[in-house]
Amino acid sequence: MNAIVFLVALNVIVFFFKLFSPQLTYLLGLTPALVPQQPWTLITAMFVHANFSHILFNMISLFFLGSFFLRLVGETEFLKVYFIGGLAGNVLYILLGPPLIPGLGASGAIFAIGGALAIMAPKLPVLVFPLPVPVPLWGAMTFFLLIGFFLSGIAWQAHLGGFLVGLLAGYYYRKTRRRPLYY
Repeated sequence: MNAIVFLVALNVIVFFFKLFSPQLTYLLGLTPALVPQQPWTLITAMFVHANFSHILFNMISLFFLGSFFLRLVGETEFLKVYFIGGLAGNVLYILLGPPLIPGLGASGAIFAIGGALAIMAPKLPVLVFPLPVPVPLWGAMTFFLLIGFFLSGIAWQAHLGGFLVGLLAGYYYRKTRRRPLYY
C-alpha cells in the first residue's frame, strides 16, 4: 500500500468515526486556544473533516496531486512535504485563526503538495470543475488559494501555511533534480 492510499484510508476511517461520535471534532480538531492542553491536535486535525464535501474534495485533490508528486519525488519525500506542510498550516492557523473555532482537514498538507508541484511543473495542465478546458497547475493552485480568503468557513491560514512550505519544497526539488521537468 502506498502513502496516498494509506492517507486516504486513514482520513475516511476518522471521518466515519466522527459521524458516530461528533465530539471527536473537539478532541482531534485544532482549537488554537486549547493547543497547550491538546498538543496532539497539531497532527490529528489533519485527519478530521467537517462534512462529506470537505473530505471528498480533499481526498480527490490528495489523490491526483499526490499521485503526480509521489512519482516525482518518491514516498519518503512526499510524506515529508505532506506532514511539514500540514504542520505549517496548523501553526499559521494557531497564530492567525479564531482562537475558539477548531481547524479541521488535510488542506494545509494538500496545499503543500500543490505548491511544490506549482514550482516543479507549473504548466502541467489540470482540469478544474466546472471549467471545460485544462488550466496550468500554477493557475489552479493560485485560484484555489485565493478563493479561500473570500469564503467563510475556510481556514485560509492553513492553506497559506501549507502552500508556502510547498513552494519552498518545490524550489528545492526543482534545483536538486537530475532531470528537468518539461511542464
